[in-house]
Amino acid sequence: MNPRDSFDLNVTTLLALRQETDALRIITERLRVREMGPADHIRTKHEVKEFVESGSVKSAETLLKLAETRRQLNQNEKMQMAAQRGQKLNH
Repeated sequence: MNPRDSFDLNVTTLLALRQETDALRIITERLRVREMGPADHIRTKHEVKEFVESGSVKSAETLLKLAETRRQLNQNEKMQMAAQRGQKLNH
């Protein structure tokens, strides 16, 4: 998967991907759920499933916002942990 694929995601793209046979897998990959923490990964997969079943534009918008927020939070947590480990080594 091209890492830039998820940047091309928008509501229209999600609505189109929803029609695919393996929509749940495709959308979760494009949302890069593996870059989230374990609980967020699972939560997002459930939200994707709900979106695929409903096809709601509002749920697509929410899904995109939440996925980006969760990825960013996980990345920030990893950076903080790495910084803390570095500080402990220096003392």
